[in-house]
Order: sequence, then C-alpha cells, then structure tokens
Amino acid sequence: MQKVVIVIPTYNEREQTPRMIEALAELFKKIDNYDMHLLYADDTSPDKTYEVVQERMEKYPWLHLVMNEKKAGIGGGYKTGFRYAMQKLNADYVMEFDSDFQHRVEDIPTLLSKINEGYDLVIGSRYVPGGTIPEEWGFRRKFFSVVGNLVCRIGFLTPSVHDFTTGFKLTKVKGNLDEYNLDGFYSNSFAYKIQMTAEMVNSGKKVVEVPIKFEPRKTGESKLIKNELGDFLRVIFLFQLHNPKILKFIKFGTVGFLGFVVNFFFLRLFRGLGLAETFSWALSTELAIINNYVLNNAWTFKESEIKGLGNTIKKFLQFNLTSVGAIIIQSVLGPLGVKLVGVQYDALVLMVIIVFVVLPYNYTMYNLFIWKNWKLPWAKKPQV
Repeated sequence: MQKVVIVIPTYNEREQTPRMIEALAELFKKIDNYDMHLLYADDTSPDKTYEVVQERMEKYPWLHLVMNEKKAGIGGGYKTGFRYAMQKLNADYVMEFDSDFQHRVEDIPTLLSKINEGYDLVIGSRYVPGGTIPEEWGFRRKFFSVVGNLVCRIGFLTPSVHDFTTGFKLTKVKGNLDEYNLDGFYSNSFAYKIQMTAEMVNSGKKVVEVPIKFEPRKTGESKLIKNELGDFLRVIFLFQLHNPKILKFIKFGTVGFLGFVVNFFFLRLFRGLGLAETFSWALSTELAIINNYVLNNAWTFKESEIKGLGNTIKKFLQFNLTSVGAIIIQSVLGPLGVKLVGVQYDALVLMVIIVFVVLPYNYTMYNLFIWKNWKLPWAKKPQV
C-alpha cells in the first residue's frame, strides 16, 4: 500500500487546525487503498498552532508535526515538510494542501484517483472545465489570479498547464521530489509553487490537471500578498536564466540577428553595385546562411558540434539544402515587400520576413536535419 503524506504549512492557524484534523480523520476512514498521513509544518506560530497538533498526535498515529525555528514562509514550510515526509515518513506521494478550507477535503480522492494512471504530478486546477474560483472574490483578486497564471503559462512556455498558482497538488516522490533540489527555491513565498511545477513539466514528467472547486476563506486573513505577481515575474526570469534550452534559444536568436546584419549589409552593397534585385536578395541571403552555419556550429550547438573536414562539408551542403527554403522565401517575399511599401523600408521588410517566416522555418529544419540533438524550448510538453 502506497503512503500518501498531506503536507500543510501553518503560521497562526490555531483556529482552523482542529477542524481540519477532524475533517481529514473522517476522510481517512473512507480511504482504504492508500496509507494516508497528515504532516503539519509549522513556523513556530506565535498563537502556538503546533500545540493543537501535538495534543492530537496521541489520538491519531497518522498525524505528524515538523517545525521551523522561525517564520520561513509558505515555500520554506513546504520545503521542510517535503523533506520530512521523504526522509522520516518514507512517503511515496506528497500532497500540498491549505489549512484554511479553501481546498475542499472531498476533492482529495479525485487527485488520488490519478495515482494508478501513472501520473507524476496531479494538479488541482481551478481553470480547467469543472474547476471554479469563489464568486465572492472581487475583480482585483480574480484579475491577478487569471493574469498571474497567464504570465506563468507564457513565461515558462507551457501553455498546456492552466493553473500554475494552485496550492493543491499531488506529487510522486520517488523519481521526482527525491531528485529535486529543495534548496533551489527562488522564493519562499507563493512563487515557489510555480517554480516546482515548471521544473517538473520542463523535465518531461507526466502531468494531469483535475478540476477543483476553490472555496473562499471562512476565517482569518488571506495569505495573498500584494507583490505576488512581481515575485512570479522574478522567479520566471531566474528560472529561464538558468534554463539551458532558453540560453540556447537566446544564442540562436543572437546568431540570427547577426545573420540579419550580414544580409542587410550585402543587400545594400550588391544593390549599389547595380545587381538585379532578386539576385541581390539571393546572394546576400547565402552569405547570411554561411555566417549562421559557422556561428551556430561553433557556439549555439557546441555540444553537438560538427567536426572533421569531410563531415563539415557534408553538413554544410545539407545546411545549404535545408536553407534553400529561406532563400526562396526571402527572394520572393523580399522584392514583393519592397514593391509594396517602398525600397526605403527594405530593412523593416527584411526583419519581418526573418522573424515571422524564416526563423520558424529554420528552427524546424535545423532540428530535423542538422543538429539533431537540439530541442526547442517548448519541445517537452506535459502529458496532460
């Protein structure tokens, strides 16, 4: 029987804690196919929430407590709880859950039902069909929740995940969290949750979202912080800054920009020498292709660098062959664009063609035929 540990971080939650423990006690009686445990990770709450837990630990053998010496934030609380669940309780799965009844106890079996389907991460989502957010929320709260998730989906390049900011998730420990750097959180606040989700999705774990009904908080104050969205942006930036796929993408874009400079310079040069417009576009494009091949091979795709004279010549010819499409695209769309908007706007025409047509074409061709080990930043999609 697999062990599932529900981790609840607390700070001044004395009022809700007895009700939550009893509510989960009733639920655990109905679950006979999993070994259910509840772990409170308390930040030494001034209202002594931990005493409430300690009193009931004598009654319930499945109830546990771990404490931080001082306030560590919700991210720090979960980090302590996850580590304890893995090292001391030998958990197979850990579940993140709020202490304030905004997550419904009756939704827990819905997440558990996905274990047998082999999912590594089960997300309790408010933003898939069947999921809801409280009607009582004001416009500002709804706006920041929706926009925050949109920012995460775009920033992490994972549009298939709809609810990054939910605090209700079930994660397989072995092969996932036991390999995860729990000390690598960029935030000890709410933004820790978006980082964990993004890293699991980015590593190709099997992910699914199930709908939940998110309730308004009955008592106490919301943990929502005013600068939450700003913290999300900071975490996304730091995450992508250390993402090798994105760094490679940036290199690719830099080489593409240099190719644009080469293309534009020689286009003007050949045109000034009196060469035909179509020939000027084709020749300048070929010189840009040579530039891109050399720099991409030596820098962008260095780990898959093409070496050896024979292999280099072979791959360069192949590179040119796959780039014929780019030459055709620019040779056709370039003169057409100049004719439509005027030769004085040829730089703008060239930029539009490269960004919106040539680069997507090259991404695909290079990935399929030249540097086959390279993957696009969004290549590994969550299996939802």
